[in-house]
Amino acid sequence: MTEAITLTVNGAKHALSVDDPQMPLLYALRDELGLDNPRFGCGLGQCGACTVHVDGVAVRSCITPLSAVGNAPVATLASLGTAEHPHPLQAAFMAEEAPYCGYCLNGWLMTAAALIKQKPRATEAEVREGLTGLKCRCGAHMAMIRAVLRVTQA
Repeated sequence: MTEAITLTVNGAKHALSVDDPQMPLLYALRDELGLDNPRFGCGLGQCGACTVHVDGVAVRSCITPLSAVGNAPVATLASLGTAEHPHPLQAAFMAEEAPYCGYCLNGWLMTAAALIKQKPRATEAEVREGLTGLKCRCGAHMAMIRAVLRVTQA
């Protein structure tokens, strides 16, 4: 049986008809709304490539059922900044030349943005703890941590 769901993503409301309200939020964002971020990584909530903000909290969308979102707003990487006006984190990542292939970047930026919102002056230990579990197959972890610290220690 099809269920009608309204999902607010990046400030815009979307009416969806879904067969299974337990569908992962990631699938609704990518398959139903056609967004190219977040990314599908591991599908188990372990790598972070699928991270979005639900009501301001960083969540792994591959393991978050659509039904758990309710009326909470969802924000993706597209809501952080633009090429003309990047978010301070995006500017810091560029300054540190942190992105390599860019596949994991969604998870790092969205997780770091939520961390900085909660702790604007996070220490290096807090940044490292807050980013624990994120994976980058290219090994750009240290440049990404430096980029986040560039923002928290500015």
